[in-house]
Amino acid sequence: MAPYEPEQDTSGTGELRAGRRKAARYVVPVAVAGVAAATIGLVPALATSGDPDLPDVTAQELIEKIAASDTQQLSGNVKISTDLGLPSFGGDMAGGFAPGGGGGDEGGDGKGSAADPQSKLMELASGTHTLRVAADGPDKQKLSVLDDAAEYSLIHNGDDVWAYDSKSNEAYHSKTEGKAHGKDSGKDSAKKDLPEGVPSTPKELAEEALKAVDDTTSVKVDGTAQVAGRDAYRLVIKPKQAGSTVGQITVAVDSETGTPLKFTLSPAGGGSAVVDAGFTKVDFGKPSASTFDFTPPKGAKVTEADDAEAGKHGFKDGGKEFGGKEFGKEFEGKEFKGGQDLNGLNVIGKGWNSIAELELPGGQGLPTGGSGDVPPDAQRLLDSLGDQVSGKFGSGTVFKTRLVNALITEDGKVYAGAVTKDALVKAANAAK
Repeated sequence: MAPYEPEQDTSGTGELRAGRRKAARYVVPVAVAGVAAATIGLVPALATSGDPDLPDVTAQELIEKIAASDTQQLSGNVKISTDLGLPSFGGDMAGGFAPGGGGGDEGGDGKGSAADPQSKLMELASGTHTLRVAADGPDKQKLSVLDDAAEYSLIHNGDDVWAYDSKSNEAYHSKTEGKAHGKDSGKDSAKKDLPEGVPSTPKELAEEALKAVDDTTSVKVDGTAQVAGRDAYRLVIKPKQAGSTVGQITVAVDSETGTPLKFTLSPAGGGSAVVDAGFTKVDFGKPSASTFDFTPPKGAKVTEADDAEAGKHGFKDGGKEFGGKEFGKEFEGKEFKGGQDLNGLNVIGKGWNSIAELELPGGQGLPTGGSGDVPPDAQRLLDSLGDQVSGKFGSGTVFKTRLVNALITEDGKVYAGAVTKDALVKAANAAK
């Protein structure tokens, strides 16, 4: 086993961040706690075997290896588990609440498609799922979510993006604009058409986590492991600040290719991981060309993306502004300081302790039993979902998950982030 490396202090050094300089500071992009939690998800502990003997590397070298990784071809299986401490988002519930989702109606009432990626992939935000993935360059990718008696597949092949839900026998189709606008724009269009709200591979998750690497972060190489039969280094990322609900993030990095093989997010409160996503089988060879072929089965209901656009429930761009990566792009390269206002969103603090502050429409918080607007049974349900708190800001309710917490005050202010309840109350008091 490679010897453990002493923790590297990232404060005052630009080297550790050199490979990820373009990344934004860590910000929790939330409008409501449930959506925020759904975009962050992942978990069990690293299920690995063996301790391979690998050459020593520094944290800086390993981050640069990840940044330089350009794996164009692979196939394999990924197991992803998410335990945010929330009720399951599976099935129709996921479709109904997914931004831009078509409601997941299997009855074919014309209001949406059960195969709409924006709806279906939200299911990854809860429970344990097995994915089959394949890629052959920037124009050919396939992701399938395997169920006991059904399969959901998302296929990008050239100018076409297909999604198919075998349970409902529905397909969803969109076209990229590569032919109309040239070779390079086809790639950009494909990225736009593919859903970006829920990271679904260890590489995507690792890239998001590395955006947090700044002077509030401790990064070190913590030994080695074997994942899916591959030798890997263990990169451990931890907040230095007190008050974050994130305990640590562990990324298993393939020693040969630099490809992240496993991602584990452990909560500061202990217990099982909040998110764990990792390959159980992986092959870096070229997948068969037929892997990316798709023709809708006979009798399948096919929904064209253009026809479904009117059913997006009023969310711009399918709700991507609340979905994660597209929303996060608004913040890239910007310094966030308390009191800075950005499209109604104010970010308090920095690094892992960043707290998003915004106002609910109408300028008032949740109704309370004392107001006479809520039946007693409904009030008891609301009370069971959150903790009542008070301070200089007045009073409010903190809604908690194992990672993201949100304080909604009586005057309609929302404070949300991957921070503790006490940190939210402190932020609300300081804002007064």
